[in-house]
Amino acid sequence: MKNVTDSCLSWGYWPSAGSFGFNTDILSTNLINLSVVLGVLIFFGKGVCASCLLSDLLDNRKQRILNTIRNSEELRGGAIEQLEKVRARLRKVQMEADRFLANGYSEIEKEKLNLINSSYKTLEQLENSKNETIQFEQQRVINQVRQRVFQQALRVALGTLNSCLNSELHLRTISANINMLGSIKEK
Repeated sequence: MKNVTDSCLSWGYWPSAGSFGFNTDILSTNLINLSVVLGVLIFFGKGVCASCLLSDLLDNRKQRILNTIRNSEELRGGAIEQLEKVRARLRKVQMEADRFLANGYSEIEKEKLNLINSSYKTLEQLENSKNETIQFEQQRVINQVRQRVFQQALRVALGTLNSCLNSELHLRTISANINMLGSIKEK
């Protein structure tokens, strides 16, 4: 360590490079020092080498990625199963909805026909009731007219009889009517 600090402090004492060339002096090139350092590093750092560390890091990363992919595949499989279940349920619900819709339409058609038929029956009953009411009213009016005509005819007949009959004729008519009634009674 002292050599390193001494060499750093003595910047001013370094000779400047004059030319480029190949230095064959082993001690001045630190080739021995470099080989000793490399030997120590190789001996003690077998498990710590950069390629081993990088390989371990890559293996760990690869395992995490593979685990993530496996988990994703499992989740995807579960999601696909759930999707298929939901699709099957949707198909079932759609079939039931179509069935209810078809039944609903047929029920609506039945109700519509029933309503139309009941409306026709009600109209027919109302028509019959109207006709009966009209006939009843006609009969009532005819009876009223008959009564009035009969009363009028009776008044005219009584007026005519009263003006034409004297008391003797009147008594004879009464006795003839009494005799007619008596003969009807005997039969």
